[in-house]
Amino acid sequence: MNSDTHLDGNAIGSLLSDLFGREMTNQRACCDACGAINPLGMARVYVDAPGDVVRCSNCGTVVLVAVAVPNGVRVSFRALRWVELPD
Repeated sequence: MNSDTHLDGNAIGSLLSDLFGREMTNQRACCDACGAINPLGMARVYVDAPGDVVRCSNCGTVVLVAVAVPNGVRVSFRALRWVELPD
């Protein structure tokens, strides 16, 4: 990635809400690479790629990728160890 131009995790808030059926940017998630636990809204989102690339705000590892495909969206949770969904 040549640029450090990024948005915060709120940039994918709508997509995450569609996937999980609830507000997700304030939900905690754990990076599989470094073990950092942060709300998804703190992630760094790069939208200038063919899809949305979400990186850990602590170590920069790609944790999620979302790409538009002809019949919807394909989402890869590459390096999210877990996402917490409290009651």
